[in-house]
Amino acid sequence: MTTQTQFDPQSSMTKIRSLDELTRECARLRAAGVRIVATGGCFDLLHLGHVRSLQTARSMGDCLVVMINSDASIHALKGPGRPIVPEQERMEILAALACVNYVTLFDGDSPAPVLAALQPHIFCKGADYAPGSGKPLPHAEVEAVNAYGGEIAFLPLIPGNSTTSVIERIHSR
Repeated sequence: MTTQTQFDPQSSMTKIRSLDELTRECARLRAAGVRIVATGGCFDLLHLGHVRSLQTARSMGDCLVVMINSDASIHALKGPGRPIVPEQERMEILAALACVNYVTLFDGDSPAPVLAALQPHIFCKGADYAPGSGKPLPHAEVEAVNAYGGEIAFLPLIPGNSTTSVIERIHSR
């Protein structure tokens, strides 16, 4: 028999929270000494790279919060035809994963306001944002994490595992 911890809701639907709800929950968890890790992304067409990144992020703390881009923000970032999977379905799929404790939605091109509100101990980005890897860390995210004294960690990438590469493989068949 497995036991539920104080921060592991019983059903995947209870893992999906508004920013206000999750802000209160994260404050409660921090006060209880729970180490909170957050990561974000589109998570359109969940694939092995996503799953391994989420598992790695979860291993860095006690509670994993996943911040996902809204449909409107993905469309603005990725262009026509995206997202493929609507936001409500993406949230429910992520919430069904054992390594994920909470899921919340954000608009815009950056989760910086969410980070400022939730104040996770660690904010995880893909290794493509690590220093010297090419992509610069978004300034707003760095500022948000630095403002409350958090840490930024980088998650390893699995070559060939991206939503874009999955879409390209589908189209080439």
